[in-house]
Amino acid sequence: MLNRFAARLSAQLPRDGRDTLFLLAVIGWILLPQVPRLPLWCGLLAAGVLLWRGWIALGARPLPSRWWLAALLALTIGLTLMSHRTLLGRDAGVTLLVSLLALKTLELRARRDAFVVFFLGFFTMLTNFFFSQSLATAAAMLVGLLGLLTALVNAHMPVGRPPLAASARHAVRMALVGAPIMLVLFLLFPRLAPLWGIPSDAMSGRSGLSSTMEVGNLASLALDDSIAMRIRFAGPPPPQDQLYFRGPVLSEFDGRQWRQGRGDLSFSTAPQRNLVLGGVPTDYEVTLEPHNRPWLLLLDVAPRRPELAGLSALQTQELSWLANRPITDLVRYRAQSHTDFRYGPLRRTAELQAELQLPAGSNPRTLALAAQLRRDPRLAEAGSAVLVAAALERLRTGGYSYTLEPGVYGEHTADEFWFDRKAGFCEHIASAFVVLMRALDVPARIVTGYQGGEMNAVDGYWTVRQSDAHAWTEVWHEGRGWVRVDPTGAVMPGRIGSLERLRAPQGAFATAVGNVNPNLAAQLRAAWEAVNNRWNQWVLNYTQSRQLDLLRALGIESPDWQDLGRLLAALVVLASLAGVAWAAWERRQHDPWLRLLHKARERLRAAGLAVPPQAAPRQLSQLLVQLPAAAAGPQQLAPLRDWLLRLEAQRYARAPALELATLQREYRRLPWPTPVPSA
Repeated sequence: MLNRFAARLSAQLPRDGRDTLFLLAVIGWILLPQVPRLPLWCGLLAAGVLLWRGWIALGARPLPSRWWLAALLALTIGLTLMSHRTLLGRDAGVTLLVSLLALKTLELRARRDAFVVFFLGFFTMLTNFFFSQSLATAAAMLVGLLGLLTALVNAHMPVGRPPLAASARHAVRMALVGAPIMLVLFLLFPRLAPLWGIPSDAMSGRSGLSSTMEVGNLASLALDDSIAMRIRFAGPPPPQDQLYFRGPVLSEFDGRQWRQGRGDLSFSTAPQRNLVLGGVPTDYEVTLEPHNRPWLLLLDVAPRRPELAGLSALQTQELSWLANRPITDLVRYRAQSHTDFRYGPLRRTAELQAELQLPAGSNPRTLALAAQLRRDPRLAEAGSAVLVAAALERLRTGGYSYTLEPGVYGEHTADEFWFDRKAGFCEHIASAFVVLMRALDVPARIVTGYQGGEMNAVDGYWTVRQSDAHAWTEVWHEGRGWVRVDPTGAVMPGRIGSLERLRAPQGAFATAVGNVNPNLAAQLRAAWEAVNNRWNQWVLNYTQSRQLDLLRALGIESPDWQDLGRLLAALVVLASLAGVAWAAWERRQHDPWLRLLHKARERLRAAGLAVPPQAAPRQLSQLLVQLPAAAAGPQQLAPLRDWLLRLEAQRYARAPALELATLQREYRRLPWPTPVPSA
């Protein structure tokens, strides 16, 4: 019904109105993904202007005066300055571009204005990739591209009422013809960074691990089911309870917030001192999603620098890896880790004093609990391992629970966890555990990162989500150094592994499918994520190193970017020559309708009729009365006149009654005038 209504509406509108409404629909489609990222006023302004322009097109009403446009432009600039404090930069630039594109539709008076709108639309379409390079965004912009090409092709047909479907078919053919050129440029155009390098502010406001941890911060991450990274193991993956991906190490505590110590970001020339590795190393490849932080998440622990293109990496003294800039685009790197390790000083040193500090007056009941444990004869002279075991036993048997909704904690977070609420997320548990350890004179600190994940059965990649964000602890033992202790496992063993994990709430569609068929929902999700992963691996992460690998596969032993340039230049020359040959062939191929009209002109000119060079079919029918009597009789003029009028209708009528092939057959059977001999 909707299609019939649209077809009826299109048939009733004049061509200008129909073409304008189609262009407005395409622009709306292109702007739609930008709306959540734009200031509220910008989205409302764009929608209002497009609706206003559509109302004008429907009623064939006059366009607003230039005073209206000037006032709206001044308002747009002023609101942009208020929203972004500048007219420069990505966010302000996109806001201005969207507003100007919408306002330009109010100036659609001539083809020149339409072409400006087309190219503004193409540019605005590209700005969507400043914010998202997902497969869904690419698919939506492909639809927008075909829509703009259809409008552009239609604008080059100035006469008649060509159907939009014919323009769309022509646009698709153009896109298919250009696809090989696009593919060659994608594969061979030299690049010095990942494909979608974007400014560092591109991920502003996005959640991620940072150099601080406040109660409640990681709980918000646990509700985010988006993918943090994907891992492909070269062999069998380690057990899931050993999959700890190391991020920032937090050692300073002010009573509420944990942060990196002043020396935690120092890069020693020998950061792996006292590092002892055991077991078989694990080789793997990580595809890390943008998180606007410098952290390179690696399996605990990676002794050697990861292999990555376009970035350099340094390791802190706490064995965390950092890139030389924030990760604002997709990054892929190879690494090798040992899940069996120990490191750190074997004897007490002055540097361990920082891991014993507690703020004065903070958590007095936890300090009293530590004193009580020390008075226990069994623990009075016990070492740190025994004290750790006692604290973990208290967590296992004291009625503590793991939850995403522990409530708002007050000033003494550890006291509230140990004695009042007895409920919390991993950050509450880890923080309270470290405070107790330090109160027991045992050096301890917090490590944040990700733990666990799940394997995608479709493509074999291990998927780690933001909901796998985790906080655990490291405790120092005499003679052993730093040892990982995950107190969350004592409260909820299923969190460390695959038995039981908290899940982010699903959308309405996913919930409905899951209620009907849980296996189908899981399979659909796995398939979609596998497709997205292929997009990430083969498109977004197509870097210069992969370009050089392609040249090696083509037989170039030691390729560099100059080889890429030479190969690309050679292909461009070949494509240009092919284009010249095509243009020469195309020049000989005229429009079949024009070729038929040209033949009719030549026939009449040969019969002695003075035919202007650009005479239209109707003009020819009117000139027939001037034919010499020796060339044509009255019985010949009527079918000729009728044929010429039907030729005109075939080109310009809203619904042509005849196919061009029929007119071509009739042309050969018509009683054409007798040629007049030249003098």
